[in-house]
Amino acid sequence: MSDDGHQNNGHEQVPSRQRRRFPGISSRAYEHPADRSALVALRKLSGFDTVFKALSGLLPERSLRLLFLSDSVRVSDQQFAYLNDMLRDACYILDLEKVPPMYVNQDPQPNAMCIGLDEPIIVVTTGLVDLLDEEEMRAVVGHEVGHALSGHSVYRTILLFLTSLALRVAWIPLGNIAIMAIVTALREWFRKSELSADRAGLLVGQDLRASMRGLMKLAGGHHLHEMNVDAFLKQAEEYEAGGDLRDSVLKILNVLPRSHPFTTVRAAELKKWAESRDYQRIMDGHYPRRTEDKDTSVTDSFRESAASYATNVKSSKDPLMKLVSDIAGGAGDLGGRVRRGFGGFSNSAPRDDDRPTEGNGPAQGD
Repeated sequence: MSDDGHQNNGHEQVPSRQRRRFPGISSRAYEHPADRSALVALRKLSGFDTVFKALSGLLPERSLRLLFLSDSVRVSDQQFAYLNDMLRDACYILDLEKVPPMYVNQDPQPNAMCIGLDEPIIVVTTGLVDLLDEEEMRAVVGHEVGHALSGHSVYRTILLFLTSLALRVAWIPLGNIAIMAIVTALREWFRKSELSADRAGLLVGQDLRASMRGLMKLAGGHHLHEMNVDAFLKQAEEYEAGGDLRDSVLKILNVLPRSHPFTTVRAAELKKWAESRDYQRIMDGHYPRRTEDKDTSVTDSFRESAASYATNVKSSKDPLMKLVSDIAGGAGDLGGRVRRGFGGFSNSAPRDDDRPTEGNGPAQGD
Protein backbone atom coordinates (compact mmCIF):
# COMPACT_ATOMS: atom_id res chain seq x y z
CA MET A 1 0.00 0.00 0.00
CA SER A 2 1.43 3.41 -0.96
CA ASP A 3 0.80 6.53 1.05
CA ASP A 4 -2.49 7.16 -0.76
CA GLY A 5 -3.98 4.08 0.89
CA HIS A 6 -4.16 1.80 -2.17
CA GLN A 7 -4.88 -1.81 -1.24
CA ASN A 8 -3.66 -4.83 -3.18
CA ASN A 9 -6.12 -7.67 -3.55
CA GLY A 10 -4.95 -11.31 -3.53
CA HIS A 11 -1.45 -12.74 -3.47
CA GLU A 12 -0.85 -10.95 -0.18
CA GLN A 13 2.28 -12.45 1.35
CA VAL A 14 3.61 -9.54 3.40
CA PRO A 15 1.77 -6.79 5.28
CA SER A 16 0.91 -3.71 3.22
CA ARG A 17 2.97 -0.70 4.17
CA GLN A 18 3.39 2.92 3.27
CA ARG A 19 5.81 3.84 0.53
CA ARG A 20 7.32 7.17 -0.35
CA ARG A 21 5.97 8.94 -3.40
CA PHE A 22 8.02 11.08 -5.81
CA PRO A 23 5.85 13.88 -7.26
CA GLY A 24 7.12 15.24 -10.58
CA ILE A 25 10.19 12.98 -10.58
CA SER A 26 12.22 13.01 -13.77
CA SER A 27 13.41 9.71 -15.15
CA ARG A 28 16.89 11.26 -15.03
CA ALA A 29 16.82 10.63 -11.29
CA TYR A 30 17.22 6.88 -11.69
CA GLU A 31 18.65 6.44 -15.18
CA HIS A 32 22.09 4.91 -15.63
CA PRO A 33 24.46 7.64 -16.93
CA ALA A 34 24.97 5.90 -20.29
CA ASP A 35 21.22 5.51 -20.70
CA ARG A 36 20.53 9.07 -19.57
CA SER A 37 23.02 10.69 -21.96
CA ALA A 38 21.51 8.89 -24.95
CA LEU A 39 17.97 9.84 -23.95
CA VAL A 40 18.85 13.49 -23.28
CA ALA A 41 20.52 13.74 -26.69
CA LEU A 42 17.57 12.14 -28.48
CA ARG A 43 15.06 14.38 -26.72
CA LYS A 44 17.03 17.44 -27.83
CA LEU A 45 16.90 16.44 -31.50
CA SER A 46 14.53 18.68 -33.41
CA GLY A 47 11.68 16.73 -34.96
CA PHE A 48 12.64 13.52 -33.15
CA ASP A 49 9.08 12.76 -32.00
CA THR A 50 7.67 13.46 -35.47
CA VAL A 51 10.12 11.11 -37.16
CA PHE A 52 9.42 8.21 -34.81
CA LYS A 53 5.67 8.69 -35.00
CA ALA A 54 5.99 8.56 -38.79
CA LEU A 55 7.78 5.24 -38.39
CA SER A 56 4.77 3.83 -36.58
CA GLY A 57 3.19 3.13 -39.94
CA LEU A 58 6.14 0.88 -40.83
CA LEU A 59 6.40 -0.92 -37.51
CA PRO A 60 4.10 -3.71 -36.37
CA GLU A 61 2.89 -1.73 -33.34
CA ARG A 62 -0.80 -1.73 -34.25
CA SER A 63 -0.58 -5.43 -35.00
CA LEU A 64 1.01 -6.07 -31.58
CA ARG A 65 -1.72 -4.12 -29.80
CA LEU A 66 -4.41 -6.09 -31.59
CA LEU A 67 -2.58 -9.33 -30.87
CA PHE A 68 -2.42 -8.74 -27.13
CA LEU A 69 -6.00 -7.46 -27.04
CA SER A 70 -7.25 -10.55 -28.84
CA ASP A 71 -5.08 -13.28 -27.32
CA SER A 72 -4.07 -12.12 -23.82
CA VAL A 73 -5.86 -11.05 -20.65
CA ARG A 74 -6.04 -7.31 -20.05
CA VAL A 75 -5.40 -6.37 -16.44
CA SER A 76 -8.30 -4.46 -14.88
CA ASP A 77 -10.50 -4.32 -11.78
CA GLN A 78 -12.20 -7.46 -13.09
CA GLN A 79 -9.12 -9.39 -14.26
CA PHE A 80 -5.90 -9.79 -12.25
CA ALA A 81 -7.18 -7.06 -9.94
CA TYR A 82 -4.14 -7.29 -7.64
CA LEU A 83 -1.84 -6.58 -10.61
CA ASN A 84 -4.06 -3.67 -11.60
CA ASP A 85 -3.80 -2.17 -8.12
CA MET A 86 -0.04 -2.73 -8.22
CA LEU A 87 0.21 -1.00 -11.61
CA ARG A 88 -1.78 2.03 -10.48
CA ASP A 89 0.25 2.18 -7.30
CA ALA A 90 3.52 2.16 -9.29
CA CYS A 91 2.26 4.95 -11.55
CA TYR A 92 1.20 6.93 -8.48
CA ILE A 93 4.60 6.56 -6.79
CA LEU A 94 6.52 7.62 -9.93
CA ASP A 95 3.86 10.22 -10.80
CA LEU A 96 3.13 8.79 -14.25
CA GLU A 97 -0.16 10.48 -15.13
CA LYS A 98 -1.50 8.03 -17.71
CA VAL A 99 -1.60 4.41 -16.56
CA PRO A 100 -0.46 2.22 -19.50
CA PRO A 101 -2.53 -0.83 -20.49
CA MET A 102 -1.17 -4.07 -19.07
CA TYR A 103 -1.68 -7.61 -20.36
CA VAL A 104 -0.99 -11.08 -19.02
CA ASN A 105 0.16 -13.37 -21.81
CA GLN A 106 0.14 -17.18 -21.63
CA ASP A 107 3.81 -18.13 -21.79
CA PRO A 108 5.69 -20.39 -19.36
CA GLN A 109 8.88 -18.35 -19.90
CA PRO A 110 9.13 -15.65 -17.19
CA ASN A 111 9.26 -12.33 -18.99
CA ALA A 112 7.93 -8.78 -19.00
CA MET A 113 8.23 -5.95 -21.50
CA CYS A 114 7.13 -2.42 -22.23
CA ILE A 115 6.70 -1.59 -25.92
CA GLY A 116 4.95 0.93 -28.12
CA LEU A 117 5.68 4.13 -30.05
CA ASP A 118 2.64 6.31 -29.45
CA GLU A 119 1.57 4.84 -26.12
CA PRO A 120 3.44 2.22 -24.07
CA ILE A 121 1.85 -1.11 -23.21
CA ILE A 122 3.11 -3.50 -20.57
CA VAL A 123 3.03 -7.27 -21.01
CA VAL A 124 3.88 -9.87 -18.35
CA THR A 125 3.85 -13.61 -18.91
CA THR A 126 2.08 -16.23 -16.82
CA GLY A 127 5.49 -17.76 -16.15
CA LEU A 128 6.52 -14.56 -14.37
CA VAL A 129 3.21 -14.20 -12.51
CA ASP A 130 3.52 -17.77 -11.23
CA LEU A 131 7.18 -17.36 -10.28
CA LEU A 132 7.16 -14.20 -8.15
CA ASP A 133 5.53 -13.28 -4.87
CA GLU A 134 3.76 -9.95 -4.44
CA GLU A 135 6.72 -7.81 -3.40
CA GLU A 136 8.91 -9.29 -6.13
CA MET A 137 6.18 -8.67 -8.68
CA ARG A 138 5.78 -5.10 -7.44
CA ALA A 139 9.43 -4.46 -8.30
CA VAL A 140 8.87 -5.87 -11.80
CA VAL A 141 5.80 -3.71 -12.38
CA GLY A 142 7.80 -0.69 -11.16
CA HIS A 143 10.58 -1.73 -13.55
CA GLU A 144 8.18 -1.63 -16.51
CA VAL A 145 6.59 1.65 -15.39
CA GLY A 146 10.15 3.03 -15.22
CA HIS A 147 10.60 2.02 -18.86
CA ALA A 148 7.38 3.87 -19.72
CA LEU A 149 8.41 7.02 -17.85
CA SER A 150 11.82 7.07 -19.54
CA GLY A 151 10.35 6.51 -22.99
CA HIS A 152 12.29 3.27 -23.41
CA SER A 153 9.31 1.59 -25.06
CA VAL A 154 9.91 3.64 -28.22
CA TYR A 155 13.48 2.43 -28.63
CA ARG A 156 12.69 -1.13 -27.66
CA THR A 157 10.08 -1.23 -30.43
CA ILE A 158 12.67 0.12 -32.88
CA LEU A 159 15.15 -2.54 -31.69
CA LEU A 160 12.61 -5.32 -32.25
CA PHE A 161 11.90 -3.98 -35.73
CA LEU A 162 15.59 -3.66 -36.70
CA THR A 163 16.38 -7.14 -35.39
CA SER A 164 13.62 -8.52 -37.59
CA LEU A 165 14.81 -6.38 -40.52
CA ALA A 166 18.36 -7.71 -40.16
CA LEU A 167 17.07 -11.22 -40.81
CA ARG A 168 15.21 -10.08 -43.92
CA VAL A 169 18.16 -8.27 -45.51
CA ALA A 170 20.78 -10.87 -44.64
CA TRP A 171 21.08 -11.76 -48.34
CA ILE A 172 21.99 -8.17 -49.36
CA PRO A 173 25.77 -7.55 -49.51
CA LEU A 174 26.77 -5.36 -46.54
CA GLY A 175 23.08 -4.74 -45.76
CA ASN A 176 23.04 -7.10 -42.82
CA ILE A 177 26.34 -5.72 -41.50
CA ALA A 178 25.00 -2.16 -41.49
CA ILE A 179 21.78 -3.13 -39.72
CA MET A 180 23.55 -5.34 -37.18
CA ALA A 181 25.98 -2.52 -36.34
CA ILE A 182 22.97 -0.39 -35.37
CA VAL A 183 21.37 -3.31 -33.52
CA THR A 184 24.59 -3.95 -31.56
CA ALA A 185 24.75 -0.29 -30.49
CA LEU A 186 21.07 -0.35 -29.53
CA ARG A 187 21.58 -3.50 -27.49
CA GLU A 188 24.41 -1.88 -25.55
CA TRP A 189 22.17 1.10 -24.79
CA PHE A 190 19.27 -1.20 -23.93
CA ARG A 191 21.34 -3.19 -21.46
CA LYS A 192 22.01 0.08 -19.64
CA SER A 193 18.30 0.97 -19.83
CA GLU A 194 17.54 -2.28 -18.01
CA LEU A 195 19.78 -1.16 -15.15
CA SER A 196 17.82 2.11 -15.10
CA ALA A 197 14.50 0.27 -14.95
CA ASP A 198 15.77 -1.97 -12.14
CA ARG A 199 16.37 1.22 -10.17
CA ALA A 200 12.84 2.42 -10.94
CA GLY A 201 11.54 -0.94 -9.68
CA LEU A 202 13.39 -0.39 -6.41
CA LEU A 203 11.92 3.11 -6.08
CA VAL A 204 8.44 1.62 -6.48
CA GLY A 205 8.86 -1.46 -4.29
CA GLN A 206 11.28 0.16 -1.82
CA ASP A 207 12.37 -3.34 -0.78
CA LEU A 208 15.89 -4.23 -1.92
CA ARG A 209 15.67 -7.86 -0.75
CA ALA A 210 12.50 -8.37 -2.82
CA SER A 211 14.23 -6.97 -5.91
CA MET A 212 17.20 -9.28 -5.26
CA ARG A 213 14.92 -12.30 -4.82
CA GLY A 214 13.13 -11.54 -8.06
CA LEU A 215 16.37 -11.42 -10.03
CA MET A 216 17.59 -14.58 -8.31
CA LYS A 217 14.37 -16.40 -9.24
CA LEU A 218 14.78 -15.32 -12.87
CA ALA A 219 18.14 -17.05 -12.80
CA GLY A 220 17.30 -20.15 -10.74
CA GLY A 221 13.55 -20.69 -10.70
CA HIS A 222 11.07 -20.81 -7.84
CA HIS A 223 13.16 -22.93 -5.43
CA LEU A 224 13.73 -19.99 -3.14
CA HIS A 225 14.43 -22.21 -0.14
CA GLU A 226 17.43 -23.61 -2.01
CA MET A 227 18.93 -20.19 -2.83
CA ASN A 228 20.60 -17.38 -0.92
CA VAL A 229 20.82 -13.72 -1.98
CA ASP A 230 24.27 -13.16 -0.49
CA ALA A 231 25.66 -16.25 -2.22
CA PHE A 232 24.02 -15.08 -5.47
CA LEU A 233 25.78 -11.72 -5.19
CA LYS A 234 29.10 -13.50 -4.62
CA GLN A 235 28.59 -15.11 -8.02
CA ALA A 236 28.59 -11.64 -9.54
CA GLU A 237 31.93 -10.89 -7.86
CA GLU A 238 33.39 -14.16 -9.09
CA TYR A 239 32.07 -13.52 -12.60
CA GLU A 240 33.67 -10.08 -12.74
CA ALA A 241 37.04 -10.91 -11.23
CA GLY A 242 37.60 -14.51 -12.30
CA GLY A 243 39.65 -15.91 -15.15
CA ASP A 244 42.18 -14.26 -17.45
CA LEU A 245 42.00 -12.14 -20.61
CA ARG A 246 40.53 -15.04 -22.55
CA ASP A 247 37.58 -15.13 -20.15
CA SER A 248 37.19 -11.35 -20.49
CA VAL A 249 36.89 -11.70 -24.25
CA LEU A 250 34.38 -14.53 -23.85
CA LYS A 251 32.30 -12.36 -21.50
CA ILE A 252 32.09 -9.68 -24.18
CA LEU A 253 31.12 -12.20 -26.85
CA ASN A 254 28.49 -13.74 -24.56
CA VAL A 255 26.81 -10.44 -23.75
CA LEU A 256 26.83 -8.86 -27.26
CA PRO A 257 23.69 -10.64 -28.56
CA ARG A 258 21.74 -9.98 -25.34
CA SER A 259 19.29 -7.15 -24.74
CA HIS A 260 19.54 -7.65 -20.95
CA PRO A 261 22.58 -7.80 -18.67
CA PHE A 262 23.15 -11.08 -16.85
CA THR A 263 21.02 -11.44 -13.73
CA THR A 264 23.92 -11.62 -11.27
CA VAL A 265 25.33 -8.43 -12.78
CA ARG A 266 21.95 -6.72 -12.51
CA ALA A 267 21.66 -7.72 -8.86
CA ALA A 268 25.14 -6.42 -8.03
CA GLU A 269 24.55 -3.15 -9.88
CA LEU A 270 21.23 -2.58 -8.13
CA LYS A 271 22.71 -3.28 -4.71
CA LYS A 272 25.53 -0.84 -5.42
CA TRP A 273 23.04 1.87 -6.43
CA ALA A 274 20.82 1.19 -3.40
CA GLU A 275 23.82 1.85 -1.17
CA SER A 276 24.77 5.06 -2.98
CA ARG A 277 24.17 8.64 -1.97
CA ASP A 278 22.12 9.18 -5.16
CA TYR A 279 19.50 6.69 -4.00
CA GLN A 280 19.35 8.13 -0.50
CA ARG A 281 18.89 11.64 -1.86
CA ILE A 282 15.92 10.48 -3.92
CA MET A 283 14.39 8.78 -0.90
CA ASP A 284 14.87 12.03 1.04
CA GLY A 285 12.94 13.92 -1.64
CA HIS A 286 15.88 15.52 -3.44
CA TYR A 287 15.71 14.59 -7.11
CA PRO A 288 15.50 16.25 -10.57
CA ARG A 289 12.00 17.23 -11.70
CA ARG A 290 10.38 16.66 -15.07
CA THR A 291 9.88 20.39 -15.45
CA GLU A 292 13.67 20.76 -15.62
CA ASP A 293 14.20 18.19 -18.40
CA LYS A 294 14.16 20.78 -21.16
CA ASP A 295 17.07 22.64 -19.56
CA THR A 296 19.30 19.57 -19.29
CA SER A 297 22.68 19.92 -20.99
CA VAL A 298 23.58 17.26 -23.56
CA THR A 299 27.27 17.97 -23.01
CA ASP A 300 26.98 17.51 -19.26
CA SER A 301 25.06 14.26 -19.75
CA PHE A 302 27.72 12.83 -22.06
CA ARG A 303 30.41 13.97 -19.64
CA GLU A 304 28.65 12.10 -16.83
CA SER A 305 28.33 9.03 -19.04
CA ALA A 306 32.04 9.09 -19.93
CA ALA A 307 32.95 9.56 -16.27
CA SER A 308 30.76 6.61 -15.33
CA TYR A 309 32.44 4.32 -17.88
CA ALA A 310 35.87 5.53 -16.75
CA THR A 311 35.02 4.87 -13.11
CA ASN A 312 33.73 1.41 -13.96
CA VAL A 313 36.92 0.57 -15.84
CA LYS A 314 39.11 1.90 -13.05
CA SER A 315 37.27 0.03 -10.28
CA SER A 316 36.60 -3.16 -12.24
CA LYS A 317 38.26 -6.40 -11.19
CA ASP A 318 37.90 -7.87 -14.67
CA PRO A 319 41.35 -8.76 -16.09
CA LEU A 320 40.76 -6.91 -19.38
CA MET A 321 39.40 -3.81 -17.66
CA LYS A 322 42.36 -3.81 -15.26
CA LEU A 323 44.71 -4.01 -18.23
CA VAL A 324 42.93 -1.10 -19.94
CA SER A 325 43.12 0.91 -16.73
CA ASP A 326 46.85 0.18 -16.37
CA ILE A 327 47.51 1.18 -19.99
CA ALA A 328 45.64 4.44 -19.43
CA GLY A 329 47.75 4.97 -16.34
CA GLY A 330 50.98 4.48 -18.27
CA ALA A 331 51.91 1.04 -16.96
CA GLY A 332 54.91 -0.55 -18.66
CA ASP A 333 55.64 -4.08 -19.88
CA LEU A 334 52.47 -4.19 -21.97
CA GLY A 335 53.62 -7.23 -23.95
CA GLY A 336 54.35 -9.20 -20.82
CA ARG A 337 51.03 -8.24 -19.22
CA VAL A 338 49.08 -9.37 -22.28
CA ARG A 339 51.13 -12.58 -22.55
CA ARG A 340 50.46 -13.45 -18.92
CA GLY A 341 46.81 -12.47 -19.28
CA PHE A 342 46.30 -15.03 -22.02
CA GLY A 343 47.97 -17.79 -20.04
CA GLY A 344 51.54 -17.00 -21.03
CA PHE A 345 51.21 -18.62 -24.51
CA SER A 346 52.56 -21.76 -22.85
CA ASN A 347 52.38 -23.73 -26.08
CA SER A 348 54.69 -21.33 -27.89
CA ALA A 349 58.39 -22.04 -28.25
CA PRO A 350 60.58 -19.82 -26.05
CA ARG A 351 62.04 -16.82 -27.76
CA ASP A 352 65.75 -15.99 -27.65
CA ASP A 353 65.21 -13.17 -25.20
CA ASP A 354 63.24 -15.55 -22.93
CA ARG A 355 66.15 -18.03 -22.61
CA PRO A 356 68.42 -17.92 -19.53
CA THR A 357 71.62 -16.01 -20.14
CA GLU A 358 74.91 -16.65 -18.46
CA GLY A 359 75.33 -14.64 -15.31
CA ASN A 360 71.71 -13.46 -15.17
CA GLY A 361 70.10 -16.52 -13.59
CA PRO A 362 66.93 -18.19 -14.84
CA ALA A 363 64.31 -16.24 -16.81
CA GLN A 364 61.23 -15.13 -14.92
CA GLY A 365 58.30 -17.51 -15.34
CA ASP A 366 54.75 -16.43 -16.12
